[in-house]
Amino acid sequence: MKKTKIGILGCGNISGIYMKNLTSMFLNVEVIAVCDIIVERAQAHADTYNIPNVYASNKEMLGNKDIEIVVNLTTPDQHYITSKEVLMAGKSVHCEKPMALSVEDGEELLNLAKEKNLLIGNAPDTFLGAGIQTCRKLIDDGFIGTPISATAYLMCAGHESWHPDPEFYYQAGGGPMLDMGPYYVTALVSLLGSVKRLCGMTKQSFPYRTITSEKKFGKQVPVEVETFVSGLMEFDNGVIANIITTFDVQASGLKWLEIHGTEGSIQVPDPNCFEGPVMLSRKGHDDFMEIPLTHAYAENSRGLAVSDMASALQNGRKNRANGDLSFHVLDIMLGFEKSSKSGKFYRPKSKVKRPAAMKNNLINGDID
Repeated sequence: MKKTKIGILGCGNISGIYMKNLTSMFLNVEVIAVCDIIVERAQAHADTYNIPNVYASNKEMLGNKDIEIVVNLTTPDQHYITSKEVLMAGKSVHCEKPMALSVEDGEELLNLAKEKNLLIGNAPDTFLGAGIQTCRKLIDDGFIGTPISATAYLMCAGHESWHPDPEFYYQAGGGPMLDMGPYYVTALVSLLGSVKRLCGMTKQSFPYRTITSEKKFGKQVPVEVETFVSGLMEFDNGVIANIITTFDVQASGLKWLEIHGTEGSIQVPDPNCFEGPVMLSRKGHDDFMEIPLTHAYAENSRGLAVSDMASALQNGRKNRANGDLSFHVLDIMLGFEKSSKSGKFYRPKSKVKRPAAMKNNLINGDID
């Protein structure tokens, strides 16, 4: 099997699972380079995962002509500029979420990739996992009839109680919608299709947050973003969905995601994860029953979309976690605050087709 050569840019908290999976789980990729401005972090990964090339600058790594895909794991405020550098260097890019911090920057990246005949994609790829793909199959096979409505809730008290460096969650590019919203909105769009209009109400509940995790205990962090985002979406297929993402709630019993149809309802598992449980209730029954997962990738499979991008390059097809999808998700997420500020409905300028469903006869490591 041909292996697509990968370079990984950024060695922060999320990088470990990417390194592990891309060097051991997926059969069609080979990590040949790693880069971080703190070169010791890059070297540590190289030593652990037998990666031959270590770089301290983007320019150095992008000069490696063997690299076909760069995995961009920089901080959100760097996603746009670093992804642009990758594309300008003639390489496809898969970036952590969000795609960019503005619709204009996201659209520029999307157009640049198309102009250069390269692939662009973004996290999350959890929607390609066993949990949400099982929900996709149930919906496509008619188990809930015609979808009518959906709900999505991310309710938590923020990250300052456990994260060692939580400041960026409350700076530009952070906040509950851009941080966690990509999981929820991507799941909804992958299951239901494009959103044609939306409205939102947002607020910043507290001007400062106090860190209680050990490393920076007691430090006060100024809040620069909206920390409560409530939205209403109307999809092209007529589904109406509610979403709330917040860092201001101490506890909640609300389910992550539910999809309701004319013949039943599905409780969709946590969209930040790849596994289940998937719960189904059919018309005439009050209870939900757990449905066995129908697809592979039920464990933490971050990097799955990178392997899918490699397969897309090799087979001349569109990658599933593609730029059109991530741009539509960005357009939606930023639209809630635009609607809140204007007091009007926001109509996303983008449209997207649902990504192709994953095959249900795969084993871990395979894509097609």
